[in-house]
Amino acid sequence: SLVAVDHVDLSVKGGEIFGFLGANGAGKTTTVRILCGLMMPTSGIAMVVGHDVVKEPEEVKQRIGYMPQAYGLYDDLTVEENLEFFGSVYRVPSDERRKRADEILQLVRLEEFRKQYAGQLSGGMKRRLSLAVSLIHNPELLILDEPTAGIDPPLRRIFWEYFRQLNRRGVTFFINTHYMDEAELCDRLALISYGRLVSIGSPTELKRKAIGGEQVELVTADLPTTDAILKHSELVREISASDGGIRVIVDEAASAIPRLTSLLREHGVEVLQVRQLQPSLEDVFIRLVQEGGERTRL
Repeated sequence: SLVAVDHVDLSVKGGEIFGFLGANGAGKTTTVRILCGLMMPTSGIAMVVGHDVVKEPEEVKQRIGYMPQAYGLYDDLTVEENLEFFGSVYRVPSDERRKRADEILQLVRLEEFRKQYAGQLSGGMKRRLSLAVSLIHNPELLILDEPTAGIDPPLRRIFWEYFRQLNRRGVTFFINTHYMDEAELCDRLALISYGRLVSIGSPTELKRKAIGGEQVELVTADLPTTDAILKHSELVREISASDGGIRVIVDEAASAIPRLTSLLREHGVEVLQVRQLQPSLEDVFIRLVQEGGERTRL
């Protein structure tokens, strides 16, 4: 039998934007469905906003907002009727429902479409309405499953503006994504591959972990001498040649750069250029997943 999620162990801090990054089929949606109380785990414990998802699923559902990847609203209801309906499902008082609907429609820029049937909306507008519905009961945690999948880059940026606004108001986010540029925007990330957790940390922490520190590139007037000097420096963990320069891995680039340039100048080497290099999150993800796979085999 297929093990979709295998011993995933993580915690999300209140008030953070937490990204769950993995390829399609990695186990992200299964994890989310368990956290929302929509699927029972075969083993283990899942606590969400202080409640056990197995023993107290209704309490969990009342305190979280869930935006599934698949569109699940009523096409034959208008925009505001969808909000009214789901607000009643969450037992939001009628006066508060109307107030919340006005605020949310303004946030997601759907005020002028409130009387339009959901089935007549564009794909991007339907995603915005799905987000609006997940907010109607003022949840403290938003769980979003690929919220920007299938929409164009400008609208993706708009969605992240919404997320930041809500986060500043104290809403915690758990976001499934396979977009690397979106993952960079999260406070912390968990990387998952084939149902197993690979690593957790901020984007910066994961980059440091993947390459063993921070990467610096130096261009000098004498590369062979530069290579010979830096190989023996206690500041350098690794060294390699790049196209027209020398790349080194150091503990901390900000403190190492002035010391390395000073060392080279003391030996008469002219430093033409020095800069810190940032690995792409895609390269980091691939490297950490590969390393995780090797550890699993061992």
